[in-house]
Amino acid sequence: MNVFYSKLMTYYEIHRMFREDYSISQISRDLGLNRRTIRRYLAMNEAQYEQYISVQSNRNKELIPFLEFVKYKLGKYPETSAAQMHDWLKEQHDYFPKVSPKTVYNFVMWVRQTFDLPKIHPEREYLIVDEQPYGKQAQVDFGEYNMRDGNGHRVKVWFFTMVLSRSRHKYVLFSEHHFTSETAIEAHERAFAFFQGIPDEIVYDQDRVFIVDENKGDIILTDVFKAYTKERSFSLHFCRKSDPESKGKIENVVKFTKQNFLYNRPFYNIETLNDEAIAWLGRTANLMPHNCTKKSPVDEWRIELPFLHPYVPIKIQPMQKTYSVRHDHSITWKGNFYKLPLGTYKGKNTQVYIKKEAGQIIISDLSGKEIYRHTIPEGRGHVVTNTDLRRDKSAAIEELIQNVSQLFDDVDGARKLLETIHVDKPRYVRDQLILIRQTVEKCDKKIADQALAYCIQNNVHGANDFKMVVKKYTQDMVPQIKMGINSLNPLTGSTSLTATMIPATSKIIDYDNLILNKN
Repeated sequence: MNVFYSKLMTYYEIHRMFREDYSISQISRDLGLNRRTIRRYLAMNEAQYEQYISVQSNRNKELIPFLEFVKYKLGKYPETSAAQMHDWLKEQHDYFPKVSPKTVYNFVMWVRQTFDLPKIHPEREYLIVDEQPYGKQAQVDFGEYNMRDGNGHRVKVWFFTMVLSRSRHKYVLFSEHHFTSETAIEAHERAFAFFQGIPDEIVYDQDRVFIVDENKGDIILTDVFKAYTKERSFSLHFCRKSDPESKGKIENVVKFTKQNFLYNRPFYNIETLNDEAIAWLGRTANLMPHNCTKKSPVDEWRIELPFLHPYVPIKIQPMQKTYSVRHDHSITWKGNFYKLPLGTYKGKNTQVYIKKEAGQIIISDLSGKEIYRHTIPEGRGHVVTNTDLRRDKSAAIEELIQNVSQLFDDVDGARKLLETIHVDKPRYVRDQLILIRQTVEKCDKKIADQALAYCIQNNVHGANDFKMVVKKYTQDMVPQIKMGINSLNPLTGSTSLTATMIPATSKIIDYDNLILNKN
């Protein structure tokens, strides 16, 4: 059969399948054709298609010299894409012309149709999954949905779902905001209270609510969720997204929640929606027989309940909320922008803590060190800043550290000490350096060097501590100094000779003898 009739039969087959209500995706999979090609063929009548393939057949094909290579590869690897074939052609043929990907695609498709080499999609084999033992596992996932309020305005809601894998007993909690680690933990606690127990294991997607990094399989949890799991007895299992073998049960719950509960339901407020969800769980989701098990989830839950770990409420310590630092070294808080010192922003994951105190906003890094504080203005929409925030003070501080270090004999040791003070007290480093300089200038240089050595040896970091060490060494030297000091004349400033003279003394017996002789 020549190529013309082969293509014509493909055209007829596409139209036949479409008349029989096959979707374009199904036709694409069955015939190995691109969906755009199928749509183009469906838009043509028979005469138009015959003219089209006639023109295509008569066109010179630039890649004909590579026909045998492409034919061999498609025969050996039928699933090969046109993009991969393009790369192979460039790799294996140094003289391969510079052509567009579309040209390669058209040539590959022509070879497939001419030599009957359809693209084969490998089929994934599925086996029925054994039922989990009672109390063994639960699955967790999140969903979102656009609802309408009484005025027809769109309202987006997010929801948390958990299902016990064996009984299919479900729980749903709605929120007006994205779930965070903190709110997801609260949702866990509500689900455990609803189930009256805790399973051995919970299965999750690799969701950013729970993990920071996949780390090539070594999952790194968020600090908040990691601390919570230490308080609870369940183990964790993270799987790929949309993996029906690992967490198909919870994905069905998400779909069921959208299609059975949320579809065409008006939104009043989040409290009402959660009350309606609990009622829906009781009358439908957990009461009606499950399609797979043919059993009522609530009846199965009563059997599963003794196998769950007892639920005892724990007090969840509120976590301090973090705020993102913008690339322009500012944060937003309660409708205002607050500027931060240059260098605060260290990438898109830069976070800070915020605390309100005595009419001020205090901004700290994640270790708790204060970065800056601002007076909170009245109202919203303000950009709160100080002129000194626009200056990069790092150069001036470096120069000051260098100058103060030169006051000591051990310049390197002094510099290390001053740089440590800079790291420990970045906001007050200038005051610290100036106090050290003033202390050194007012004391004996030998004492300053001794104080420096003491601070380095004992890890003493701070200008006030250095000053106290200098004072102690100075006091220890006072007795030695007093032994060699001559009094000065307060008027002339010179040594008074009479001040060092020791007056002559007489014994009392001499005066007694003198009085007796007179008598």
